[in-house]
Amino acid sequence: MIDTIWTYVVPFLVILTIVVFVHELGHYLIARLSGVKIEVFSIGFGRELVGWNDRLGTRWKISWIPLGGYVKFFGDESAASTPQKGLDSLNASEREVSFHHKKLRQRAAIVAAGPISNFIFAVAVYAVLFMTFGQVFAPPVIDEVMPESAAAIAKFKPGDRIIEINGSTISRFAEIQQFVRMNPGRELSVVVQREQAEVELAVTPKLTTITDNFGREREIGLLGVTRSGGVELVRHDPFTAVVLAFSETGRVITLTLDYIGQVVIGARSGGDIGGPIGIARMSGEVFQLSFAAVLSFIAVLSISLGLINLFPIPLLDGGHLLFYAIEAVRGKPLGEKSQEYGFRIGLALVLSLMVYATWNDLSSIPQVVDLVSRLFS
Repeated sequence: MIDTIWTYVVPFLVILTIVVFVHELGHYLIARLSGVKIEVFSIGFGRELVGWNDRLGTRWKISWIPLGGYVKFFGDESAASTPQKGLDSLNASEREVSFHHKKLRQRAAIVAAGPISNFIFAVAVYAVLFMTFGQVFAPPVIDEVMPESAAAIAKFKPGDRIIEINGSTISRFAEIQQFVRMNPGRELSVVVQREQAEVELAVTPKLTTITDNFGREREIGLLGVTRSGGVELVRHDPFTAVVLAFSETGRVITLTLDYIGQVVIGARSGGDIGGPIGIARMSGEVFQLSFAAVLSFIAVLSISLGLINLFPIPLLDGGHLLFYAIEAVRGKPLGEKSQEYGFRIGLALVLSLMVYATWNDLSSIPQVVDLVSRLFS
């Protein structure tokens, strides 16, 4: 039990606390700049474990359910930033510091600041990683094409240098792997440099089921090629590191959205969607690898948190931004009842997603699968 706590729970809490703090700090800073009074800054939900008040009256606290966090503004009814009753009765000084009495563009900026801060943080982490530990580099050159593989069918040849996939420039072999793994059974347009000419090929990565390090079966795409040459860590100067960090962040965002799009249209299963248990297991795994692996995982998790919060689901930041877009078009906010129903629907969707993700996590544990099988057999 103690080993499990130190191996998985502690790394999970450390990593999740960092990315949640960054997210909420984005909301906090822009709110302060906009003159909003902030009542609570919480890491976690539920009952308070430890907390303190700063000189501005904000209650900073850590709560006992460590699955997120929130910033509660003056005028909020709850952590979901729903307006409190009686906002119209506030006096002039209270309206001045009330979140819901700020201009539309200010409210939108405060809400968007959370996800944006996650993306900026990811760029910063990648930049530090590329400057200190270096970026893993292997040239995108094919050394061998496996017989009867997807690459063989598509007429790839040894010596081909892959320079573009679906319009995205390729500079490292790892980028090929990212594209191919995320697109099983989906045709890709690939441009290769072959001798002095550029050749465009169409290839459909073979759908392959693998078992990952956590014992979970996953469907990925395989091309059926091996790379040429060895792998090296290339350290970059600050300017290059920042440029590459933006590129890497953009690549992770693109691949993630592409996967979500495939799940929505039914082209992929949602089996790779993980919840808290999966994050805890991955946190423990990367902590046992290296500090560079931890930094990389933090960056990816920060991007994921930013993206999830931008989904147009009431209760999430994206849902609030959707309401503000409607307000901008109508010239006035949605009615109180409409917003209330919206938040109820959003809560149902978020809880459903959490249940689904948690089931994915549990189904990767053999003991759980065996128990369920015995219950229904």
